[in-house]
Amino acid sequence: QAQLVESGGGLVQAGGSLRLTCAASGGTFSWAGTGWFRQTPGKEREFVASIGWSGSVTAYADSVKGRFTISRDNDRYPVYLQMNSLKPEDTAVYYCAARRAGYISSSARRSDYESWGQGTQVTVSS
Repeated sequence: QAQLVESGGGLVQAGGSLRLTCAASGGTFSWAGTGWFRQTPGKEREFVASIGWSGSVTAYADSVKGRFTISRDNDRYPVYLQMNSLKPEDTAVYYCAARRAGYISSSARRSDYESWGQGTQVTVSS
């Protein structure tokens, strides 16, 4: 069964950068948009960025616009999240998610995503 696997998290100082990777393991999530979400203890999982299947359409949360970049090489995995100018408030567990096959567009709605990875911790120190 196909799974999403995130990597690249870690500890970084404020102002630093990290690149997260979302890989498809044991299969693929073809013809599906992909998103990144994040969650801190006691809070709802929130949208960070998303990308359509072709890679040409992207969307970002206002809080990360201009600092984070989501990308993929055309219609394939992995999907990357380049995070620059990191702030302590970016500290969270970051999750990759894929929409159901056939739903190729980018989406900011958590309920639009069917498959989720296990998450990777990002900690930004001040």
